[in-house]
Amino acid sequence: MNIEKFKHQHASILGSIDALRQLARAGVAQHASDIAAHIVAMSSTIKLHLAVEDQALYPALQRERDTELARMGQRYQQEMGAIAKAYEGFSRRWNQANKLEADAEGFRRDANQVLRMVYERMQRENHDFYPRIEAL
Repeated sequence: MNIEKFKHQHASILGSIDALRQLARAGVAQHASDIAAHIVAMSSTIKLHLAVEDQALYPALQRERDTELARMGQRYQQEMGAIAKAYEGFSRRWNQANKLEADAEGFRRDANQVLRMVYERMQRENHDFYPRIEAL
């Protein structure tokens, strides 16, 4: 199974998280427009990534003979629900510059929590899940 597109999307999302971290360190209020634009762009990539996983990757894994990988895929899909919901709320709260300017510390706290969940999940996929898929 070719998962290069998924890996490329992970790299893009991780790059966006890093860019957000750098912008926040440089000043949330001063870079509010850039932060909001990064969140909007990253949200598009995340939504596409999740949709393709749900519509193509996970169903394909359920059809594989490797039952352990099928179960792993099912666990990953179930776990992603809470992470996706948390990210969706985050992106709605912080997708406009005026919201960031009004509550820079709230953004920092929220970003530290939600983006860490997204980051850690992608790292698990990159190190544990994707290599198993590629080994098929």
